[in-house]
Amino acid sequence: MPTRPRVLLVHNAYQQRGGEDSVLESEMALLRQQGHEVALYHRSNDDIQAMSKPELLANTLWSRQTVRDIHDWAARFKPDVIHVHNTLPLVSPSVYWGAADVGVPVVQTLHNYRLACLDATFLREGRICEDCLGKVPWRGVVHGCYRGSALHSGAMASMLVMHRAIGTYRRKVTRYIALSEFGRAKLTQAGLPAERISVKPNFLEWRDQPDWSNRDGGLFVGRLSPEKGVDVLLQALARLPSPNVRVVGGGPLEGQVHHQLGPNALGFQPLPQVMALMQSAAFMVLPSLWYEGFPRTIVEAFANGTPVVASRLGAMAEVIEDGVTGLLFTPGDVPDLTAKLAWALSHPQDMLAMGRAARRRYETHYSPDVNHAQLLSIYSQAITEHHADGGSS
Repeated sequence: MPTRPRVLLVHNAYQQRGGEDSVLESEMALLRQQGHEVALYHRSNDDIQAMSKPELLANTLWSRQTVRDIHDWAARFKPDVIHVHNTLPLVSPSVYWGAADVGVPVVQTLHNYRLACLDATFLREGRICEDCLGKVPWRGVVHGCYRGSALHSGAMASMLVMHRAIGTYRRKVTRYIALSEFGRAKLTQAGLPAERISVKPNFLEWRDQPDWSNRDGGLFVGRLSPEKGVDVLLQALARLPSPNVRVVGGGPLEGQVHHQLGPNALGFQPLPQVMALMQSAAFMVLPSLWYEGFPRTIVEAFANGTPVVASRLGAMAEVIEDGVTGLLFTPGDVPDLTAKLAWALSHPQDMLAMGRAARRRYETHYSPDVNHAQLLSIYSQAITEHHADGGSS
């Protein structure tokens, strides 16, 4: 077992940049800082525009190019482990078979619930939906859950069903990484082998010490869309006599947010400005209606000593300790959120105490050094198990 394994990272970037891209870049930088040799096999969904629909479907099911590329990377770079972040759609699950061909163990980070839900969110029509959990996802096709299209949903379902049938997910991935215990439980319900799922949350490289001297009001940071609970937040703020909460982000509800909140609607802001806003906020609010994978904004808030008011749902209820590092409310419940926001705004000293506890939580659970130790342990397990299995996975 090498003390610093050589790692080949694999990522299929979406056309719109998202949290998975940030996590990949952070982990790549962390590994290099810790002395690992790291290479990146990267494909982009920008290439989809040049493909016909039959060609795209074929690549979603099985990419011959990916298999060839993995063979080539293995010969040139000689990785000890291949760490996959996203395969959809151009990399495809054929990456796992390519890794098996060259005898390299595979670690797969599960940033969302795609292997159990066509839309990856367990959310349909604004409500939690687990109709396809552990089943053939035909209901997701009927409802057009992926991209609002039965055709696209059918392609996604075909990919999942095919690779479940040939044992890809059970036999060709050495270890999975879930972002929370909640995520691990859901993915186990979906049929993934529980003994192969490790839990490692997201992390943040942030050395600045928080300033608690001038905290005021609340802050929302995220996409302004229904699944993020933006409608719920706006309704709650409308009930408050002094709705001192600023909103950062863009999305389909941006016009509605600007209309209601005026100068408190700040639009999209770059990360340095977001971190500065967190440093000045008394709390952050996260009213999501879906389970969330592991919101990076929670780690950012904790790093800045900012407690979080969030839905009592999924990973959020696991990460935020009610009354210690933030407050939890019933998902989608406008009166409950209103009450929690009113309490947070009227109890600044209590929120400061929670903010200090949140910073301590960041240091012990979500700092780079802690995360590297977790990642190295997972790589070690994967390499050991792969050899114990005779390189069959």
